[in-house]
Amino acid sequence: MGDNDDYMPTEMPALCPSWALSVGYLGVASAAVLSNWGSAWGTWKAGVSLVHTGIRHPESVMKNVIPIVMAGVIGIYGLIVAVILSEAINKPEDSTRVNTYSIYTAMAHLCAGLCCGISGLAAGGCIGIVGDYGVRSVGYRASNITLFPSLGDAKKQSEGYSQIPDSEHHADGDVSGSDDQNKLFVGMLIMLIFSEALALYGLIVALIVSQNSYDCSSE
Repeated sequence: MGDNDDYMPTEMPALCPSWALSVGYLGVASAAVLSNWGSAWGTWKAGVSLVHTGIRHPESVMKNVIPIVMAGVIGIYGLIVAVILSEAINKPEDSTRVNTYSIYTAMAHLCAGLCCGISGLAAGGCIGIVGDYGVRSVGYRASNITLFPSLGDAKKQSEGYSQIPDSEHHADGDVSGSDDQNKLFVGMLIMLIFSEALALYGLIVALIVSQNSYDCSSE
């Protein structure tokens, strides 16, 4: 008993096992990795469509870069939560080598990391898909591509714009225009805002849950 007392003078509380630190750091990794995964996913999907559209309509590149910016913000959410959680994890006491980081706190940190990470992953995928189709649609309108070409489209064809042929010719002219382009852009922007809100909800819940803690040194 004397040798054991020199190694661990006090009994380890049931709420503070040595593996609780692993659970806490798993929450840190979940917040950072999953959020960055969603950010990279959204940037990839929206970036490919932006480059594709920029070939036909370079003037719309800066306007349609919004999905990429919004996808990059998701990674910042994960970074914030990961830093907060890592600072809240207590190391064992130097003198006694007894763990004071409870499993209650570890589970709270894991829950916070998963809330932020999975929400960021879902939001990043949603932003990427909406940005992909939205940027392409806005680019098609800006390039005057129409599904219903009229007989007066010879000028557009001579300017190098791509035309999607249709089996019937309509006398009303094409349906392309700046008004339709703006409507598409506003609709895409609204969908992107609500997609970004999913990651923000996860961030708010993660910050609240991370405040729950129990210190074993108080026993």
